[in-house]
Amino acid sequence: MSGIVSISRNNLAQRRKKLRRQQQIKIIHTIWRTLAASSLAGGLLWVTLQPMWVLKTPAQIVIKSGNQLLSEQTIQSLLALSYPQSLWRIEPSAIAETLEAQPAIAQATVSRRLFPPGLIIEIQERLPVAMIHTLPKQSITSCNTQPQSSANSGKQATSSCLQNTPAGSKQDDVSLLDASGALIPLAKYTALNPTGKLPTLKVLGSPEKYCPYWTELYQAVSQSSVKVMEIDCQDPTNLILTTELGNVHLGVPNAQLPEKIQLLVQMRHLPAKFKPKQLAYIDIKNPDQPLVQMNQK
Repeated sequence: MSGIVSISRNNLAQRRKKLRRQQQIKIIHTIWRTLAASSLAGGLLWVTLQPMWVLKTPAQIVIKSGNQLLSEQTIQSLLALSYPQSLWRIEPSAIAETLEAQPAIAQATVSRRLFPPGLIIEIQERLPVAMIHTLPKQSITSCNTQPQSSANSGKQATSSCLQNTPAGSKQDDVSLLDASGALIPLAKYTALNPTGKLPTLKVLGSPEKYCPYWTELYQAVSQSSVKVMEIDCQDPTNLILTTELGNVHLGVPNAQLPEKIQLLVQMRHLPAKFKPKQLAYIDIKNPDQPLVQMNQK
């Protein structure tokens, strides 16, 4: 029995020593891992604080629009950054928001470039679909809102205003419009697209008059097989289209706009029946009773 007891005590002592060694090894490994992680973090911090990670000139910024690279002059006009500036203090999300606030830019993504230090920016521009011709600002002396009625459209409140137009004013204020109704200054668009083609569709009138129905109107016009060259929105009671068939009066803009424009396709035969000088305009104010107004001899 004494031999068995002594063997058991020896085994226990050896096991204890083994456990102590394993614990010591674990502690050493933990210390080394902590030191290695701290050294790596410190090294990265040291590297990021070096002068090389500095944005010094606009030449370090690359802005892409599709496959096109914007010029350094255009970059300076789009970004109001101060130089030099630490690359790590720049917030890409803030720059993206600033760019998206530009009327000609729909979306922007910004990322840092480490080698060489700089910024890479990709933008998606707004695509203009029409040119807007607006009259110069007018001084409004009085306004009176009264309900006006139109066929099959019920009552609609319209604003009748007395306005004073400055003498000698010209209709030369031109901007661009995209399919969603966003207004794009011509200078902003040409700065991003010096060689870009301008839309041929023209819109007359101030934005506040056509904005409520522009998206629906443009969708119907763009899908129509009858070519529309001009949209006159100056009269809120009568929307006028200049088309290959002649002038078309649509009346007060309402939910029947797509139906009215679709009627034009069914009237493509009119130029064959009438001489151009005989046709004054096509009246589709009431889509159930379209009329053709002839010129008086």
